[in-house]
Amino acid sequence: MSAAEKPIILVDGSSYLYRAFHALPPLTTSSGQPTGAVRGVAAMLRKLMKDYEPEYMAVIFDAKGKTFRDELFEEYKSNRPPMPDDLRAQVQPLHDLIRAMGLPLIIEEGVEADDVIGTFARIFGEQGKPVLISTGDKDMAQLVNDKVTLINTMNDALYDIDGVIKKFGVGPELIIDFLALMGDKVDNIPGVPGVGEKTALGLLQGLGSLETIYQNLDKVAGLSFRGAKTLGKKLEEHKEMAFLSYQLATIKLDCELSEDQDDLKLQAPDAEKLAEYYRSLEFKGWLKELLGGKDPMAEDAGKDVEMEAEDDTPPAPAFGRDAYDIVYTQVQLDKWIDKLKSAGEFSFDTETTSLNYMNAELVGFCVAVDDKAAYIPFGHNYPGAPDQLDKQLVMDAFKPLLEDDTIKKIGQNLKYDMSVLAEDVGITLRGVAYDTMLESYVLDSVATRHDMDSLALKYLGRKTISFEEIAGKGAKQLTFNQVGLHEASRYAAEDADVTLRLHQTLWPKLEKEGRLPDVFRDIELPLVTVLSRIERNGTYVDATLLKHQSQFLAKRMAELQEKAFEIAGQEFNLASPKQLGEILYEKLEIPVIKKTPKGAPSTAEPVLQELALEYPLPQVIMDYRGVAKLKNTYTDKLPELINQRTGRVHTSYHQAVAATGRLSSSDPNLQNIPVRSEEGRKIRQAFLAPKGKKIVACDYSQIELRIMAHLSGDKGLTDAFEKGLDIHRATAAEVWGKTLDEVSDNDRRNAKAINFGLIYGMSSFGLAKQLGLPRKEAQDYIDLYFERYPGVKRYMEETRAQASEQGYVETLFGRRLYLPEIRSSNGQRRQAAERTAINAPMQGTAADIIKMAMIKVHDWLDTTDFDAKMIMQVHDELVFEVAEDQVEDLVKEVKGRMESAAELKVPLIVDAGIGENWEEAH
Repeated sequence: MSAAEKPIILVDGSSYLYRAFHALPPLTTSSGQPTGAVRGVAAMLRKLMKDYEPEYMAVIFDAKGKTFRDELFEEYKSNRPPMPDDLRAQVQPLHDLIRAMGLPLIIEEGVEADDVIGTFARIFGEQGKPVLISTGDKDMAQLVNDKVTLINTMNDALYDIDGVIKKFGVGPELIIDFLALMGDKVDNIPGVPGVGEKTALGLLQGLGSLETIYQNLDKVAGLSFRGAKTLGKKLEEHKEMAFLSYQLATIKLDCELSEDQDDLKLQAPDAEKLAEYYRSLEFKGWLKELLGGKDPMAEDAGKDVEMEAEDDTPPAPAFGRDAYDIVYTQVQLDKWIDKLKSAGEFSFDTETTSLNYMNAELVGFCVAVDDKAAYIPFGHNYPGAPDQLDKQLVMDAFKPLLEDDTIKKIGQNLKYDMSVLAEDVGITLRGVAYDTMLESYVLDSVATRHDMDSLALKYLGRKTISFEEIAGKGAKQLTFNQVGLHEASRYAAEDADVTLRLHQTLWPKLEKEGRLPDVFRDIELPLVTVLSRIERNGTYVDATLLKHQSQFLAKRMAELQEKAFEIAGQEFNLASPKQLGEILYEKLEIPVIKKTPKGAPSTAEPVLQELALEYPLPQVIMDYRGVAKLKNTYTDKLPELINQRTGRVHTSYHQAVAATGRLSSSDPNLQNIPVRSEEGRKIRQAFLAPKGKKIVACDYSQIELRIMAHLSGDKGLTDAFEKGLDIHRATAAEVWGKTLDEVSDNDRRNAKAINFGLIYGMSSFGLAKQLGLPRKEAQDYIDLYFERYPGVKRYMEETRAQASEQGYVETLFGRRLYLPEIRSSNGQRRQAAERTAINAPMQGTAADIIKMAMIKVHDWLDTTDFDAKMIMQVHDELVFEVAEDQVEDLVKEVKGRMESAAELKVPLIVDAGIGENWEEAH
C-alpha cells in the first residue's frame, strides 16, 4: 500500500477503554494491579498497526470535566455510573503505554473524543485523504462518507456508506436523525418517548430526515409500521426534545485543535520504556517478543529480566525446527528406537486423522529426546506423497517401547494418545511419567489455558505452528493424512519438541510449590489411565427413546411459545434477546434492573429469575429456554454421538478446565443433565443397561458439608455427622432451638438453603431471595447459624485472611487455587474472590476425593473377575455397568473403597442405587 493510499487512523480510545474493561476477563498483576483494559486496548492498537502499517495514527480520549453538551442538557450522560475504581487505576498506565508505543495521544478540553475525531475526519476528508476511524460507537456512523470509513477492531466489522446502510437501515446522512428519534440510553439522549429502533427506521425510510418528518406530521399516520396512526401526536408533543436530542447526537466538526497532521505521525517506539511497562504490567509474552528482537536495548533489558526472574529454573534449550528429522527408512527408525531406549525418557505425540479418539487413525509419530526431535510418518496418502514406512512395521518397533513401564513417557494431554493407541493399534501405553497439560494445571489452574500453544507462549515465549497454518480452515480444512510431509513434519516434530521443553520448564517450578508434586503424582497422573478407560467403555444410550423425548420436548416448546405470545400480546422470537428486551421493557414496561455492558436492558437468566418473582413472562421464557436446551443439547444430539462401531456414546472428560479440580465433560456434557426436572430425569432414563446387566450409581452423601465439618472442626457439625443425623434437620433444630421431631419440612428446607448457601458464600440478600424472606430475617438466620456453629464462622474468617495474605487457598491434599482478585481494590471483585476462597477448599477436596476413589476402584476392577466396568463420573457420583448376579458384591466393594478414599473427622458415606437405567439407579 502506497503512502497516499494508507488511511490516517483515528482511534476512539475512550470507547475501547470501557469496552475492553467490560468485555474481557479481569486480569491483575501478582500485586493486585488491574490490567485487563490496558491489555485489551493495547492488543487492539497492535493489531491495527500490524494490519494497516499506518504513517499517521492517533488515539483520542475524552477529557475530564463537562462539555458543551452538559450545558445544552443537564442530564446528558447523568445515568452513567462513576468510573469503576479498577478501570480508573488503568487509565494512566494505558496512556503511558500508548505513548511508549510511539502513538500520538490526544485529549482536548471541553469536547469529547467523538468531536476531536469528527473534526480531524472532516479536515482530512476535505483534503482528499482516506480516514479510518476505529471505534465501537454507533454515533460515529454519521461521519462516514466516500473518504471516511469505520472499523470496529473488536470484531473487525468495516463500515463504508453501504455498510452503514446495511447495519442501521439508513445512510450516514440520517444517523443523527435516527439517534434523535430513538435516543441513546448510554449517553442519556432522551429521544422521543415510545420511539424505538423499528419506529425510527419506519419514519426515516418513509418520510426522510427529522426536519422533513416534522414538516409532514400529517403523513405519519399513513405509514405502514405498527403504531403509526397515533405517533404523529406523540411526535408533536415531544418536538422540542427531538431537536434537542438531534443537537446532543451531532458530532462537532469544527473543534479548535492544537494538533495538525504532522502531530499524528507515528514515532519509533521507546523500547526501554516499553520493556519497563510490560514488566510492571506483567505482559510477559509481549516483553519476550520485545526483547527477542534486534533492538539495541534488548541485551541490557534481557539481563534485567534475568535478575528479576521469580526462580532459578534453568532455561529450556533453544528450538531447532530446521534440524528436525523425517524418518523414511528402516535404518533411521532403528537409530531412533535405540536413541529413545538409551535415553530412558522421551516425549512423544501422535498425529491422527481426527480429534475423536474413538475414530482417529494414526498417521505418524513424533518424538523428542535431549535436543533432537523427529517425525515418523506412515499414513500420509495424498496424491504424490513420498514413500513412507509401513504402519505395522512402525507399530511393531514402537510397541515394546510404549508398553515398557521403565521407560518414562512425557506428553501433552496424553489421555488422547493413550486412547488412540489402544483403539487404533491395540497398544497399551505404560510408563506415563509426565503430562505437561497437567503439570501446568496443577501448578496454577487459573494462570492460563493449558493447551500446548498457550503454554508455549506463556512459559517458553514461543509461538508454535498452528494446525490451521498447515491444514487450512473451515470446510476445506485438510485432515492430517492429506497435509504435505514437509509442513507436517515441522508441525509434528515441534509438538514433541515443545512438550519436552515445557516439561523441563514446568517440573522444576512445580517441585518447589508445597505438596503440588504429590497432587500431580498421586491424583492427576494416575487418573489419566482411569479416564481413558471410562471414556472408551462408553455408555449405552437408547436412540429411539430419545427421539420420542425430542418430540415431547418440541411439543412442550410450542406450548410455552404460545403462552409467551398470549402474555406478550404478539408473536416474537423467544430466542432473540433484542426482541425479548423490546417486549419486556418497552411493550410491557417492566422495570429495567440490569443492563448489558453495551447499555441494553439485560435478558440474562439471573435477571429473568428476579423478574419472574413478580411477572409471568420471564418465568415462561426461562421454562422455554430450559426445555430448548435439553432438546438441542441432549435429546437431539445424543443419538448423533452414538459411535457406529461400538453402539455407545463416548464422552470426553477434561482434567484441566475447572479451576477447583473438578472434572468436566463434553460431547456429551454429562455434568449438566438436570436431575430436578421431569424432562431431565427422562433423559437419564435413556442411559440403559444392556441385557443381563444393571446400572449401579454410587454417590457421596453431602460430601462438601462433611468436608466443611472436617476443615472447620466445628463440634456441632461433626457431632451431627458422627451420629448419622439428617444434617439439614439437625441444623434446623440447632439454629431454631427445636427438637428433631419439632422440625417442620419448611424448617428443614430453610436449613438446607443455609447449609449449602454458606459454603458457596451466599449473602443475606441471596438467601432472602432464595427463601422469599425479608433480608433482615435472612440475616438473622445466618447470625443464628454462626452462633450455633462458631467453628464454621472461624474457618471462614481465617480462610479469607489466609487467602489475602498468600494469594491462594489449598485443598486438604495440597491442591492450590490462586485468587488473582483477592487483593483487588474493587470491592465487588474482592468479595467474589473471598467467596471463592471459602468454597474452593471444599469443592477442590471433594474433587480430589472422588478422583482418588476412581483410581482405587479402577485398580481393583483391573485385578478382579467381576463382569463390571466404570462408565461415567458425574459430580460426586460413579456409575457402573455390572452383571445382574454380581450387583450386590460390586456395591459392597465399591462403597468400601469410596468411603475409605480419605480419612476425615466425620464418616464419608456413599449411597448406592441400582436400576435398569441411570435415572432408576440415581
